[in-house]
Amino acid sequence: MAYVDGFIVAVPKKNMAQYRKMARRAGKVWREHGATSYVECVADDVQMGKLTSFPRSVKQKPDETVIFSWVTYKSRAERNRILKKVMADPRLQMDNKNMPFDGKRMIYGGFKVFLSI
Repeated sequence: MAYVDGFIVAVPKKNMAQYRKMARRAGKVWREHGATSYVECVADDVQMGKLTSFPRSVKQKPDETVIFSWVTYKSRAERNRILKKVMADPRLQMDNKNMPFDGKRMIYGGFKVFLSI
């Protein structure tokens, strides 16, 4: 069964061009190493919830937008193999000071697909 890595980050609106460039490069690298898909989405209809919400999850500031993204793989074993290669790929090596978002507020995790229609 397929496996998915999901990510949520808050990106300063002024950094969106830089983020888009980084995401395009990252998607290319992930796909070259074997990921079956790579998707980046920008918030369009997300409200600040009273208890929980996408904006609350990343402590969104007024000058930021939320990005929701995911990478799919054939299996968790494939994900582990691919992720090792992606993390070692020099095209994705970045200094934390040059990141277009605050990595400390990124939420991410791996998920087993249990239904796909």
